[in-house]
Amino acid sequence: MTDAWEDRKKALENEYFHKKEQETLAKMKQEVIEEACLGHCPKCGKIIQSMTFYGVPLDQCSGCGGVWLGPNDLKILAAKDHRSWFERWFNRDDENTN
Repeated sequence: MTDAWEDRKKALENEYFHKKEQETLAKMKQEVIEEACLGHCPKCGKIIQSMTFYGVPLDQCSGCGGVWLGPNDLKILAAKDHRSWFERWFNRDDENTN
C-alpha cells in the first residue's frame, strides 16, 4: 500500500518543477524574440536606421517610414518649441535635419 501523503508530496513537487520549467522556457523564448527583432521595424520588419533630429536620437524605418523614440526622447522633444520643430519635421523633404 502506498502512502497518500508521499504521493501528494511528489505530485506537488512535480507541479512546482513543471511550473518553473514553463517560466524558464517563456523567459528564454522572449529573449530570443527580442534578440531576433533588434534593429527591425516592429510594424513591417524592415531594417531601422538611426538618425538625429534636433539633437534627439530617433529610429526610422526604411520601409514604412515609422519613427520610434526612446523612453526620454519624447520628453526632450516636448521641451523644445513645438511650433518650430514640429512644423519642420512634418514639412521636411526627406532630409535628416540636425
